[in-house]
Amino acid sequence: MKNLLLLLICLSYHVSIAQPDSLFIKEKKRKYDGPQWNQDNKLSVDLNEAAFVNWNSGGSNSISGLLGLRSSYNYKDRFYNWKNNVLVDYGINKQENRESRKTDDLIEFNSNLGYKPNILSNWFYSARLNFRTQLTNGYEYPNKDEPKSRFMAPGYLFFGGGMEYGKDIDELSFYFSPITLKATFVLDDNLANAGSFGVTPAVLDTNGNVIIEGERIRREFGILVTNSYQIEIVENINVKHQVSIYSDYINNFGNLDLDWRLDFDFKVNSFVRATLGSHLRYDDDVKTSNPTEIEGEFDEAGAKVQWKQFLGVGFSVDF
Repeated sequence: MKNLLLLLICLSYHVSIAQPDSLFIKEKKRKYDGPQWNQDNKLSVDLNEAAFVNWNSGGSNSISGLLGLRSSYNYKDRFYNWKNNVLVDYGINKQENRESRKTDDLIEFNSNLGYKPNILSNWFYSARLNFRTQLTNGYEYPNKDEPKSRFMAPGYLFFGGGMEYGKDIDELSFYFSPITLKATFVLDDNLANAGSFGVTPAVLDTNGNVIIEGERIRREFGILVTNSYQIEIVENINVKHQVSIYSDYINNFGNLDLDWRLDFDFKVNSFVRATLGSHLRYDDDVKTSNPTEIEGEFDEAGAKVQWKQFLGVGFSVDF
């Protein structure tokens, strides 16, 4: 009996020394590298060209290009996540025997600050700022005498706070804000007096003279929901989805402003890539118009879905 007890003690000691992990399994702690600032910059150029010489099916020579700039400056630590980025897009198309026409025009700034009280949580208390406008005049081609839009006409500002969920917040984000201010700027006299982009139009007398100037800023207060997701579906093919839905509490609550982007990025090598993009918008305050039988006069046709599609091949440079 004494020898058996001694044998059991020796075996227990041997197991605990030789195989400690089989008795006690501990999860490895994630390495924390401390607060981090990261900056990324990307410049891209996409080109499309068509040329015809004695082509019996006909055709028009054309060339188009799109210049894109993406710049981000982000901060991250155990509890805070602060993302800042600037987007600039400008595209132009030139066809034979026709004036140059703008195909894209955007300048956008985003700043998102998130705080999570628990390092294990995937929920953030979040505040968001978004601003966007355009750089140059927009026209209803071929009419280039009266711009239908300008720099800061319109300009859009969203600012609010809420909750954001993101297990890996750079790839997946769901944001809900019950308190969001939306401001629409129309800093052009003619467009403001016409009541473009939802601002209150000017008051005119019987002779068409302006008695009270049109509003230059329209303010709304409502609810904002956004979702973004990006993934590499197969090697060298990435897809990014971004959707934003807003509804004003005071003016026609339930009418939605929708902004949805879906972009596919095809990487050929470190510099060459192709892009396929879709951008859909609906804003209840942006009314369209139809021409009447009287030249130069139009009837309001209400808000309509806006859609833009882009396919291009070009190169990009990180710096």
